Amino acid sequence: MASNRRTFLAATAVGALAAAPPPTATVPRPCPATARAALDQLLAGNRRFAAGRPLHPHESGGIRRALAAGQQPFAVIVGCIDSRVPPELVFDQGLGDLLCTRTAGEVLDEAVLGSIQYGVEELRIPLVLVLGHERCGAIAATLDHLRSGVPVPGHLELLVAEIAPAVHRTRAVPGDWAEHAMRAHTAWVRDVIRADPAFTAAHVDAARFDLDTGLVNLLP
Repeated sequence: MASNRRTFLAATAVGALAAAPPPTATVPRPCPATARAALDQLLAGNRRFAAGRPLHPHESGGIRRALAAGQQPFAVIVGCIDSRVPPELVFDQGLGDLLCTRTAGEVLDEAVLGSIQYGVEELRIPLVLVLGHERCGAIAATLDHLRSGVPVPGHLELLVAEIAPAVHRTRAVPGDWAEHAMRAHTAWVRDVIRADPAFTAAHVDAARFDLDTGLVNLLP
């Protein structure tokens, strides 16, 4: 009797699987087609994040299966490695939405530029956003080096060398030197990307993330 019951249950399970509809091949997912629409979606997501009401979109199994066949992110984020500034969380986006490249202080090198170019040319992404943030450790380290004159160890020398020009330019500006330097450096990274003919197909902006409020604001 037990053997017959096991056979019946196995046959029932197989039948149910056979009758079940196949996994959805594609999942409808609105993707901003313009830089303005992409920026609006990022800022709307950031407002949800800052208000403590994130949607955590595009994390389902259906989305994951659909993305296995290809990706169509709508923005490139050039950000800092700081653990407090993960772009997907800051902008309340999900799988397949953002192409992120992160280095300390958003420092550019050929690998970063090549990654941005891949997004703009190969994936046709309309928006590149450089995201700086307050109390940036890379900025603080550069300030400390310039104040002390102590040689920079190892690979950190590249970071300091790239950030130092913005630090020097803002030395005489009244107020928070680190904040001024961060803004100047973030805007400089944006301008370098804007001026590169490899990225003319995309709109390039810069923004600042506030660690206290959670809000992102565009830089002039």
